[in-house]
Amino acid sequence: MKDTTKVNADRLKAFLDDHKCTDTVVIDVAGECTWTECFIIATVSSVGHLRGVVHQIWDEINTLGMSVVNRHKSPDTSGWELIDCGDIVIHLMSAELREFYNLEKLWKATENLV
Repeated sequence: MKDTTKVNADRLKAFLDDHKCTDTVVIDVAGECTWTECFIIATVSSVGHLRGVVHQIWDEINTLGMSVVNRHKSPDTSGWELIDCGDIVIHLMSAELREFYNLEKLWKATENLV
């Protein structure tokens, strides 16, 4: 993973932790994936929490000078919002969806956690 990507991922992780997301992890997928360098996965406590975090994270993304490939006007009510920033893909998920999809296991995060 590039140094700039790592610094930005660490800042976004801190932002999510500060905004009450839980179990936030950064997974380096650069060696296994051609379209991004890392995933950030965090658990939100409710759809309202998800909406609030998504609404506020845009400012942080802009401050870091990053662009968003798939900006939605309002978060989905399914409990999972994906924010594609190119080198970093952010997954904000409800606990139920995170457990069901288990992205950490899918991407062998135990070997790749940053």
